[in-house]
Amino acid sequence: MAQAWRCAGLSWTAGGPVLIWDGGRRSALTWGKTVAFGVAEGGARTCVGARGNMCPHSARVSARSTGPRCEECARLDRAHSVAADTLADDPRPYRVYLAWFGPGMTKVGITGARRGLTARLLEQGAVCFSWLGTGPLMAARRTEELLRAALRVPDRIPYAAKRAARAALPATGEERAAEIAALHERALALTGWPESLDPEPFRPVDHVEAFALARAPAPAGVVGELVAGGAVSGELVAAAGPDLHLATNRGVLVLDTRLLPGWELLPAAGRRVEVPVRALKERATAQDGLF
Repeated sequence: MAQAWRCAGLSWTAGGPVLIWDGGRRSALTWGKTVAFGVAEGGARTCVGARGNMCPHSARVSARSTGPRCEECARLDRAHSVAADTLADDPRPYRVYLAWFGPGMTKVGITGARRGLTARLLEQGAVCFSWLGTGPLMAARRTEELLRAALRVPDRIPYAAKRAARAALPATGEERAAEIAALHERALALTGWPESLDPEPFRPVDHVEAFALARAPAPAGVVGELVAGGAVSGELVAAAGPDLHLATNRGVLVLDTRLLPGWELLPAAGRRVEVPVRALKERATAQDGLF
C-alpha cells in the first residue's frame, strides 16, 4: 500500500505557493504542475491538534470546515496569538495595511514586520495592497479601530466573497489600486492617529501576476469537501490565498487547501475529480510529498 501523507497547509514564498506536510516536507507548486491525490479509503477527517501536540481525543472534524481543529484545540491554538489580542506586550514592530480583493471589497489589517513584505497578503488572497503605517502592536491595533470607526473599513471579508470577486477583476493595475489609493489618502487625513505609528506613503503592490489570474480560465466550480476514497487531480493554472485553481476533467475547479489537513492522502494519477463540487458563488455587488 502507498504511503499516506498528511498536509499541514499551504504557504506562500517568494517563489510561489508551497504545500507543507507533517514532518516538514515541502512541495513547491508551479504553473502547469499536476496536483493529484486520493483520500484514504475508510478514513475520516480528524483534528490536527494544537501547538505541536496531538488532539487528546482524536476528534473528528467536519469535512466542509476550513478549520482543521476541534473546538478544544482551536481555543488552545488561539490562546496566545495576535488575532486573539493576547500578545499586547509584544515588543516587535507591526505593519498596518489596506488590502483590496475586488470592487467594493477593501479591508484594514495588521501583520508582523518580521513576516516579510507580502507573505500575509498573499496568504489572504489580496489582489493588491498598500502599507499604511508601522509601529508597536497596540498602536497598530488602535489604527485598525480608527479606520473601522471613522471610515467604516472592515477588518474581515468573507472568503467566499473574495473568491467570487476574482472571477471578474478590472484589467489594469491602476484600476485595481484605485479604491485603496483613495482610502489611503482619507486614512492619513484622519485625526487621532497613535503617535507611535509611523505613516507610510501609498505604494500599491499588485498580485495578479503572482497569482497567475490574468491568463487562467474562470473557474467552473469549487471543491466542496473531501471524502474517504475520493480523489482530486488537475493541472495548476492559478492560485490565490489558500486556493488552487486546477484544470480537471470537470473544467477549472477551485480547491481550498484548508480542506486538506486532517485527512490521510495518497498518490493519484489522471485529471479526475471524485469529490463533491459546488457552483462558484456569485460575487457581492457591494461591500458590507505527493506532487
